[in-house]
Amino acid sequence: MNWTLEVVIVPVSDVDRAKDFYSRQLGFAVDHDTTIDENTRIVQLTPPGSGCSIVIGKGAVPDMPPGSLRGLQLVVPDIRKARAQLVERGVEVGEVQVLGKSPTPTPDPLDNVGFVFFSDPDGNAWAVQQISSRG
Repeated sequence: MNWTLEVVIVPVSDVDRAKDFYSRQLGFAVDHDTTIDENTRIVQLTPPGSGCSIVIGKGAVPDMPPGSLRGLQLVVPDIRKARAQLVERGVEVGEVQVLGKSPTPTPDPLDNVGFVFFSDPDGNAWAVQQISSRG
């Protein structure tokens, strides 16, 4: 039996600001933006090519302090291109870092060990890792 992770709740203080950041600056697709009543709104966004979405909102999402989520990770085939795209879109992102040593020889020395880090406007922390092929 497969167990797939499909949705991660990201706690934010301002749904519109977060929706703008994730959709316009990160390029996530807006799957839906549902207002149930004046106190309840759910926005689901999905990174390009991902099987897992994020949900931001108010009212119907678990109560977590905005900015308290750490360890979210995206994977891309080219960390340098990904970083350049983030910078171009106005995201404050760190320089490419090499964390550790690749456990197996790879065509690109950044495979598996190349990372960049950024935070959303509330401080939820994200990592982006380079994995150019899955073997």
